[in-house]
Amino acid sequence: MTPDHGISPPAPTGGASHRHADLLVSGGRVLTANGEEVVDIACRAGRIVALGALRGRWSADTHLEVSGLHVLPGVIDSQVHFREPGLTHKENFEAGTRGAVLGGVTGIFEMPNTQPLTLNTEDFQAKLDMARGRAWCHYAFYIGGSAANVEQLQQLEMLPGCAGIKVFMGSSFGNLLTHDDDVLERILRQGRRRLAVHAEDEMRLRQRKVLVEASQDPCLHPVWRDVESALSATRRIVALANRVRRRLHLLHVSTEEEMAFLAQHKARVTVEVTPHHLTLQAPDCYRRLGSLAQMNPPVRDRRHQEALWHAIRQGVVDVIGSDHAPHTLAEKARPYPESPSGMTGVQTLLPIMLDHVRAGRLTLQRLVDLTSAGPARIFGLEGKGRVAVGYDADLSIVDLCAHRTIENRWIASVSGWTPYHGQRVCGWPIHTVVGGQAVVRDESLAGTPAGRPFAFLEADGPAIRTAPSAPESPLPSPGSAI
Repeated sequence: MTPDHGISPPAPTGGASHRHADLLVSGGRVLTANGEEVVDIACRAGRIVALGALRGRWSADTHLEVSGLHVLPGVIDSQVHFREPGLTHKENFEAGTRGAVLGGVTGIFEMPNTQPLTLNTEDFQAKLDMARGRAWCHYAFYIGGSAANVEQLQQLEMLPGCAGIKVFMGSSFGNLLTHDDDVLERILRQGRRRLAVHAEDEMRLRQRKVLVEASQDPCLHPVWRDVESALSATRRIVALANRVRRRLHLLHVSTEEEMAFLAQHKARVTVEVTPHHLTLQAPDCYRRLGSLAQMNPPVRDRRHQEALWHAIRQGVVDVIGSDHAPHTLAEKARPYPESPSGMTGVQTLLPIMLDHVRAGRLTLQRLVDLTSAGPARIFGLEGKGRVAVGYDADLSIVDLCAHRTIENRWIASVSGWTPYHGQRVCGWPIHTVVGGQAVVRDESLAGTPAGRPFAFLEADGPAIRTAPSAPESPLPSPGSAI
């Protein structure tokens, strides 16, 4: 039986030393900078203000009793496509962030391949306006880097709420597709923040599409988008970045060969992998799921999957992002290769990865590094990535022993499906705290949207923090197109 994890009445007041919090989280095993320890957490005005044996010494408007659960720093999914504006028949920002918090995710970075594309200040501001009051979790938006806006990128990347610049070397459309080396080098020279890259060789993909056009067989997806398509693009962009000394973030790395190469080029390069590349495996996933397993870059065979896990163990991988990129079931049912690539993922990121923790593929501490501390470190997020006094009160509270079956009906996305439908997992998000508010309690949505734009150490403008107030007390003694 899963223990009762409900909201308790406020703790009693008492004594001159008594303090009051908006939220008191007590009894859980907390992943802190010290390791795993049983401490209570007091949150006020959106920040953590005390850790320690606080019950009886602190009262709170809301008391969250989490005995038997693990409390993680808020999970950050640094690659999602929420399709708004322009493609809201697939997904929208409210539904996407609702799915995020139901899955234990407290913040997301959203990609620029919407309609219109996010290429200028006006379209970026429109996204910020669209998100206000509708975001269940924290958020930031990427701006696309292309020949159309290369001269403005240095200013655009510094906008408050901007996650940085995203470049598509393949698998995009219109002004977002940037595969010419001269343009790529110009983009790399315009700015200083870490540049996110989808690295597939567009010219090779165009040449090889003839191999699969008549087949209608999704099993050939990794044949069309082969290892060389990924490796050659990765080599090119790393060489160009080294020439101009620009930091890179390589998204959804999927091959053994890329990992071997990147392991030798880590000085300025960070690496993302996705849950689907770590979990699904060709050719079985294509036989079972057809185009529902179709992603760019593709899900590959066991050799590559084992290499990704090896790279996690070796520390080559810095973050895990879901690459949540929904399409409707009707769109996915088109004959391959006209079927679009993409699947849901933000809501299942944490359950799938907790199941990998249970299976012994990585430790819980490593998962925290990949989903909380890692994103905060490499992107320079203010107040994120740790359960510590003075940090923002974003918490992903999970039951490592809870068995659940992932089902389509649980998925909040407008598209309403998951490639993991029917999969049994062990480890599940129970409560999600965003900015000191328990927006998910006992696996159900609670309260109102509490998300705010992320603040970045390298961005200009006034910092937009989850809360303005400073911590009130020092640390008491304890008792990371698609």
